[in-house]
Amino acid sequence: MSVGIYCPHITKGSFYIVSTLLSVSFALLAGLIMTRLFKPLRLPSVTAYLIAGVLIGPYCIGQLGIDGIGFPTAEAVNSLTLVSEVALGFIAFSIGNEFRLSDLKKTGKQALTIGVMQALAATLLVDLCLLVIHFIIPDKFTVSQAITLGAIATATAPAATLMVVRQYKAKGPLTKLLLPIVALDDAVGLVVFAVSFGIAKTLVSGSVDLISILVNPLVEIVCSLLLGAVMGWVLTQLEKLFNSNTNRLNLTIGIVFLTASLSMMDFRIGAVHVQFSSLLVCMMLGTIFCNICPLSADLMSASDKWTSPLFALFFVVSGAELELGVFVDVAIIGIGAAYILSRSAGKYIGTLFSAKLTKCEPQICKYLGITLLPQAGVALGMCTTAMQLGEQGRLIRNITLFAVLIYELVGPLLTRQALTAAGEIHPIPHEIKHRRQAKLDAAKNQSSN
Repeated sequence: MSVGIYCPHITKGSFYIVSTLLSVSFALLAGLIMTRLFKPLRLPSVTAYLIAGVLIGPYCIGQLGIDGIGFPTAEAVNSLTLVSEVALGFIAFSIGNEFRLSDLKKTGKQALTIGVMQALAATLLVDLCLLVIHFIIPDKFTVSQAITLGAIATATAPAATLMVVRQYKAKGPLTKLLLPIVALDDAVGLVVFAVSFGIAKTLVSGSVDLISILVNPLVEIVCSLLLGAVMGWVLTQLEKLFNSNTNRLNLTIGIVFLTASLSMMDFRIGAVHVQFSSLLVCMMLGTIFCNICPLSADLMSASDKWTSPLFALFFVVSGAELELGVFVDVAIIGIGAAYILSRSAGKYIGTLFSAKLTKCEPQICKYLGITLLPQAGVALGMCTTAMQLGEQGRLIRNITLFAVLIYELVGPLLTRQALTAAGEIHPIPHEIKHRRQAKLDAAKNQSSN
């Protein structure tokens, strides 16, 4: 039974707005409180936000059915899709800042080589592992499902990685290499998934569609990069019209909103399906902006501070989207575990081999692969596309959901530990702690006087 707030003066539309605002505020507060509760465990804030989302989601507090207190249904969570799209836009915009030409001259070749090889290694190992499962249980698990999941294995979660880097102020050669690789990973993933999924559809339907396999993914990548480049140039030109830092910041935020909305366009030109990757579009926006605008560093730093609560809300909502119902099916748990282990091995081995090939520092070779394990948004988008396979697509979706649940809860913690072991996360110096406490004591003494 659903419990709501009743007021005779509130219309149905107004009640929906009030309920949505209550859900947003409750989600944000729940996430922040969870970070305090988890502070003794020294877990990353990302993990705390995700667990808060699970607790207020449809499988826990949401079961109470109280409007505004948690998310009673999956539809209630989906009503905040706009938050996720905007947050991902700002995340990609921030990652674009890592593609400054001055830095790429030093790490560009390494990032490109590692980004491609670790993604392909993950796909190869997952394909091999799941094909073995197919030969063991051919009636329950098909070749189409195996190669589709292998393609989904390429994707990583730039949002979780970026949040861990920011929270702990990670800095060093591994961090500089990590963020460009996470961004490149999505471009590689789009191509690999399009080809693999095209083959999977061919196996299911018996008809070959070369446009879906070869043309559409290339069109998506090219169009995404072109749209992002145009918007980056527009932002730089408009920025020259304003002298106030506040107005420049407002302009930057407005352009990111506009770019994220334009990236949702979806249309056809003949047999070619034209669509955009919001991550690639907004990443290219940030890349062009940071390379041609002299004041880009200050503006990006200011926008990062503005987006902090948006990112927190994004991860709480992401946690609420995780479906705990996948734990009921033993087959999903078994195949999901095989997928997680083989993907993790592929990411680590592929990164280790390619890092040594490009002569990276020892700590990069050893720890970079661990930081590439988180998986979320892009993988979920791929499994949604996989639903075109009908009943076979449903199993793919459930296995991906199971893997995302595990990766999102464990991945940020492993990323933090890897960055710490690599010497790129440092504890807060004692003098800073004493300085903060001194300010608090001074404020208390002033108020008492």
